[in-house]
Amino acid sequence: MRSVYFAFVITLVLTLTGCSSKSVEKPNEVAIEQERDDINGELEGFADEFEVEEVYDPFSGYNRAMTTFNDKAYEFAIKPVAKGYKWFLHEDIRESVDNFFKNIYFPMRFVNNVLQGKMRNAAEESVRFVVNSTAGVLGLFDPAKKYCELEPHDEDFGQTLGFYGVGSGPHIVLPLLGPSNVRDLIGMYPDSYLSPLDYTQRSYDTLTDTPAEYIGAKTLEKVNYVSLNIDWYDDIKRDAVDLYPYLRDMYEQYRDKQIKE
Repeated sequence: MRSVYFAFVITLVLTLTGCSSKSVEKPNEVAIEQERDDINGELEGFADEFEVEEVYDPFSGYNRAMTTFNDKAYEFAIKPVAKGYKWFLHEDIRESVDNFFKNIYFPMRFVNNVLQGKMRNAAEESVRFVVNSTAGVLGLFDPAKKYCELEPHDEDFGQTLGFYGVGSGPHIVLPLLGPSNVRDLIGMYPDSYLSPLDYTQRSYDTLTDTPAEYIGAKTLEKVNYVSLNIDWYDDIKRDAVDLYPYLRDMYEQYRDKQIKE
């Protein structure tokens, strides 16, 4: 344990040194747009780039019904609200809201990187959090990426379980949240203890103390995200002959890729 701690400290120092030596004269003005395009391109290309492996799907009847429900909820509730939100708020403001939510989930990314032994990634996440919480004005901006060229390292407990060989288990579609599986569903519980958005009794303060505050914050996060990616789901539906298996296979392939990285 002591050797792991020293390894992390050394990596953190090296990361900080590398960040301070970066040139800050030419921030990447299209970094956010490029990140969005990269993610969307990855997801949209999975069905074509990989041979579809058979997914364990004993709940296919329920999953199809829930996919239909989620699709209708998106088309008739989430999407119209997101369009109005997009019309009302400038994209720069919505990008800042997105940056804020990404920044506050630092504990989840940090802990899961450490659990997987990715000490350099954990160190870079620490630097990103410090820089973005200070110079980035409480995470509203991402100078760690623009000036220090430090990319986020998204990890959650579902990926940690997969890293140690735990299989995905049956595929399951969650209400409003969309595709998942039993492994990732279980992983949501420990991750919830690392989230600053919660309303249960804990020994430390969270940003939301009541169910109403929690639902409000999560709704804002969801609507803001959709407003920034409002055409992505429509593109997916156009490419899908059968929406449910298309989303299912895309999700499982994407998660496998995340675990192997």
